[in-house]
Amino acid sequence: MGKERIQKILSAWGVTSRRKAEELIAAGRVTVNGRPAALGDSADPRKDLLALDGERLEPPGEKVYLALHKPRGYVTTLRDEKNRRCVAELVADLGVRVYPVGRLDRDSEGLLLLTNDGAFANLVAHPGGNVTKTYRVTVRPGIDEEQLAALETGIEIDGRATAPARVRVVTQEKGRVVLEMVLREGRNREIRKMCEALGLEVARLKRTAIGPVRLGMLQPGKYRELTKEELGALKALAEKKGRQSNDHSETHAGPRRGKTAAGRSAGRRGKRPDPHHEGRR
Repeated sequence: MGKERIQKILSAWGVTSRRKAEELIAAGRVTVNGRPAALGDSADPRKDLLALDGERLEPPGEKVYLALHKPRGYVTTLRDEKNRRCVAELVADLGVRVYPVGRLDRDSEGLLLLTNDGAFANLVAHPGGNVTKTYRVTVRPGIDEEQLAALETGIEIDGRATAPARVRVVTQEKGRVVLEMVLREGRNREIRKMCEALGLEVARLKRTAIGPVRLGMLQPGKYRELTKEELGALKALAEKKGRQSNDHSETHAGPRRGKTAAGRSAGRRGKRPDPHHEGRR
């Protein structure tokens, strides 16, 4: 093993994600052998002394994989310049530095994975991966068939169309609808922007599953270790790049008490929904 880019080392050691590591380097907070690092610099993880804010960094010992129930009001970061509450506070008693895999915005809640395994984090969070995320989304005032179909097939936001999604109505009341949405990509505030584009207000957004890992009865602010079965299934799923069929998380999403927009449309035309429709997505 020779020299590697510093951001890659920080990610592999579980200090932070590669993107965040680049921000730390650019801000002058990372040093190599006492000298400030610059973007593009490399180091030998076996020989060079790396530090963040003057604190020596070392490769992790035992790898840790956690499922956290992030409450609303917390930002998905280890430190916040605006002194907002961070998810790092919720795992401070762990005694091991871990960082989030992906993110949930401050107003959202639910399942968040944390680890000190950089390779695992990059694999699971890779935008071209196969790990779906399941959300329970409460929107106002209501939703019609056309809006449901648009959510499923894709909406242009920030100049680019969203990937096809699975959407079903869980409950519907006057002025309020609860949806279950299963997404394969994880763009910044994607669900909120999709709903906003359709004139829908997101009253609550909760992530309930990441691949085969479910939030279950885990209470807000609490965390648990992933089981060996969850970890193995998640890794296997993430490694199957480009797979088009439904993944394990959709199996765990629970019984579907309604049809998707595509199924409802087919029903109105007097045809049975194509059972292979979602497998082609």
